[in-house]
Amino acid sequence: MAYTIAFFGTKSYDETSFNEKNKEYDFELRYYKGHLNKHNVILTQGVDAVCIFVNDTADAEVLRMMADNGVKLLALRCAGYNNVDLKAAAECGITVVRVPAYSPYAVAEYTVALMLSLNRKIPRATWRTRDGNFSLHGLLGFDMYGKTAGIIGTGKIAKKLIMILRGFGMNILAYDLYPDYNFAREHQVVYTTLDELYHSSDIISLHCPLTEQTKYLINDYSISKMKDGVMIINTGRGQLIHTNALIEGLKNKKIGSAGLDVYEEESEYFYEDQSDRIIDDDVLARLLSFNNVIVTSHQAFFTREALENIATTTLQNIKDFKSGKVSENEVKIQN
Repeated sequence: MAYTIAFFGTKSYDETSFNEKNKEYDFELRYYKGHLNKHNVILTQGVDAVCIFVNDTADAEVLRMMADNGVKLLALRCAGYNNVDLKAAAECGITVVRVPAYSPYAVAEYTVALMLSLNRKIPRATWRTRDGNFSLHGLLGFDMYGKTAGIIGTGKIAKKLIMILRGFGMNILAYDLYPDYNFAREHQVVYTTLDELYHSSDIISLHCPLTEQTKYLINDYSISKMKDGVMIINTGRGQLIHTNALIEGLKNKKIGSAGLDVYEEESEYFYEDQSDRIIDDDVLARLLSFNNVIVTSHQAFFTREALENIATTTLQNIKDFKSGKVSENEVKIQN
């Protein structure tokens, strides 16, 4: 009997990439468009593994029901796992694996795209010229050269970003609980405190994981320490930023612009076509009303190369588990 995997929250591009890569593995793949939750977890009956993405729910209730259905493996086709109750998974005997890195280049390059689009007002300029308005009023930007970027978290993605920004001639301040001083010396990065990073950075970009310590890292207090007119970029996790504090900073001009590929309540909207309905999330609607804010739908990872890497790593994780191998990508509860 073929090893069966149930995929939740899938789109056509997921099916295309996984079907192509599965030619090497020959698993039985079942795709479901709905996000995994307690109402559709019945669909995990008779499958060996379940594969989910960032907006699926794997809380204690769902995991217990999965375990009752005989599921032994939960495979995340993403890096983050804050939507999984790891303690409950361990108690239920369900192994959790993930894709720790699919394309650091994709996210780093997209982060720079947000910076440049905000700085040079590219969306506004495009809207204007399509309407026949070729005025430059309100489109003034600044040279990236010589400015200071503050990078919070210096993992694989952040390092690729730093290399790109150094190519622009920017100065780099960084903060990380586990600094890589060899990388810093090689690329002229200065590790510093969060306070100094807030105080001295023209652009702040978030690349740290979402933990209890980093939740709402950007809040009223941290924003008050920043330069007037600072640009804030978030391609990490939505809850790194307290959105109401961000909005207040935008309103009082403390924050000059913001580029957000993630949003703390994104699961209700992102990855779906919502164009035929009114957005009833007042906070999101307010964000979308600012002409100095870009909100995109968690697409920084979305390149051909990244999708191929996600499919490859996910299916290899499943194969390793099926073969009894301990995967280096297993996620375990932290003691």
